[in-house]
Amino acid sequence: MTDLVTRAQLVLLARTLHVPAERLAHLEKLGAARLHELQQRIARRIFDEHTATFRRVDMLVPVVPLSISLPLVQRMVPPTMAGRAAGAVGVEHPRKAAEALGMLEVSYAADCAPYLDPRTVGELADVAPPGPVVAITNELLRRGDYVTAGPFLAYATPALIRAVEAGVHDDEGMIRSAAYAYSSASISAVIREMLHGSAQRIPRLAATLLSGSAELRLTALSVFARCDEDVIAALGGILIDVGTVEQNGDLVRVAAEAGAIRELLTLVGHLGPSALDTLAANPVTADHAVMSALVAAVAEHPEPATLRGLVNLLERADAETTRRWGRLLFESADAVLVELPVLVTEARLWPALLRILAEIDGETQTRLGEAWAKLPVADRETLERRVHELRLDTRLATLTVTMNIYG
Repeated sequence: MTDLVTRAQLVLLARTLHVPAERLAHLEKLGAARLHELQQRIARRIFDEHTATFRRVDMLVPVVPLSISLPLVQRMVPPTMAGRAAGAVGVEHPRKAAEALGMLEVSYAADCAPYLDPRTVGELADVAPPGPVVAITNELLRRGDYVTAGPFLAYATPALIRAVEAGVHDDEGMIRSAAYAYSSASISAVIREMLHGSAQRIPRLAATLLSGSAELRLTALSVFARCDEDVIAALGGILIDVGTVEQNGDLVRVAAEAGAIRELLTLVGHLGPSALDTLAANPVTADHAVMSALVAAVAEHPEPATLRGLVNLLERADAETTRRWGRLLFESADAVLVELPVLVTEARLWPALLRILAEIDGETQTRLGEAWAKLPVADRETLERRVHELRLDTRLATLTVTMNIYG
């Protein structure tokens, strides 16, 4: 599956170049970060080419009253040019720009929005009146123009976030728009504000995505997995709490089938104990296709975020599930097994991982002991100390004995 963040940046680049996204499909291999950088550089070049023209327009702003100029602009100036000029004019005359925003027809303002210079939006955010912003946002979402709405999240002030939270009621549109916001910090800031807002919007968003299409759930996972740890933890807890047994199971199943396992396990890895227990008891953990996909993905590309999600889930599952899928994880290639201790340390997973190991058969422990015997002496001693601290000496005897024999 194409990385959802990469796909979003490709669509934004296509919008900037005014070409179908399909024509740029070969650029997906650049990845999200490079596509974002390319889009930003091209956008800057396009706007900089018109600097001289925009400066001449700036000179007219203090002279011609808005009550006269705006009706003429809306009647005679194409949205493409009006949008490009508006950003530059707004930097020089922010108060006038804020006043004009409230006087424009919502439809015309929405037509202009895709052509605003992103560099100027942030400078206007503090003076933009919330009412018109909410009206324009609603119009963009009504049109399904998530490509335009999403990047503006990077400039949303707390006041604007609260206004949008109260006045924009399209939950699905808000989720889809967030997918086009590249900055993880910006997404986290917006969601964090909503988590603590009086409107309590997040539970409603969670219910919408859980009952929505598979594609909407994947989009939401892509957005959530990019948030700060505290935000992911809060979102994950709400998702599991709001969802029914069937909905939570379907969320896991859809992610596994679509290849969005990294996003899913990143979310799972930040769940609190109660939410983890709920998910671990879900019937989806008995689905062979789903669980084998999760284990295979972690074994193929082990990293702290996904390893944490899988290990935490297995530790909370019933004994049979823990043994079955834990054993499969520890049957990975030797190169992966040797790398595992470093990842486990980074993810702070030793207690959970060792408890899973204690449930595994002696044959698997022996194989793992042979692989970990290649670790430096200090690392082996640390492992043995952790085993002792958790009082798992008896159940992990095969592992520690094998490490000492081969080490």
